[in-house]
Amino acid sequence: MMMKNNILEKLDIMIPNPRCELVYHQDYELLIATVLSAQCTDARVNMVTKKLFSQYDIFTLSKANLKDIQKIIKPVGTYTRKSEYILNIAKALVRDYDGQVPNNRQYLESLPGVGRKTCNVVLSNIYDVPAIAVDTHVERVSKRLALAKEKDSVLEVEKKLMRKIPRDKWSRTHHQLVLFGRYICKSQKPECSKCLLQENCKYYKKKKV
Repeated sequence: MMMKNNILEKLDIMIPNPRCELVYHQDYELLIATVLSAQCTDARVNMVTKKLFSQYDIFTLSKANLKDIQKIIKPVGTYTRKSEYILNIAKALVRDYDGQVPNNRQYLESLPGVGRKTCNVVLSNIYDVPAIAVDTHVERVSKRLALAKEKDSVLEVEKKLMRKIPRDKWSRTHHQLVLFGRYICKSQKPECSKCLLQENCKYYKKKKV
C-alpha cells in the first residue's frame, strides 16, 4: 500500500530542498563521515572531518598513525573503534579500488563499520541509487506517523517505507524524513505547532487526549 500522497505533499512543503547535511568533497569523505555519524550529530562530524580531510587524503589516511586519527576524531565519541574503522576502510579502498568508493553494496557492507544504513546513504548520494536509510530520526518519524509499527526493527521500517513510497522518491523522501525528525518531529519536545502532519500522527493524537 502506497504512502498517502498528502504525507509526501506536506513533506515537500515543510522540507522543500532536502539534502545530506554531512559536508564532503570526495566520495570517500562521505563514506567516512557517515561511519563517524553513528550516535553523533552531523554538525560535530562536520567539525571533525574538516580537520581530518585538511590533513589527509585517502592515500595518506591509509598509512596514517592510529593515534593521530584518534586525536582528531575524539569529539565524535567511541573514537577508538571508529579510528580503526577509518584506517581499515582507507586501506581497503586504496588496495581494492585505487581509493574510489565503488557502486557495490556487497563490497561496501563488508567494510568495517559500514552497515546497511551507511551503505544506503553513500550509494544514494554518490551514485543516485534509490535507497532509504533508516536512522533514529527516520525510525521515530515513521512510527509516529503509523508508517511502521512500534515493534518493527530498522530493517522492517525500511521495507515498509520502500513499499509505501514510489521508488523514484525514495532518496528524496529519506532526506526529508531525516530533516523533519531532526528539526521538527524531534525526540524530545517535538515542535508540533510547526508540523503539517498532525492528522497522521499517533504521538500528536495521544498528546491531545
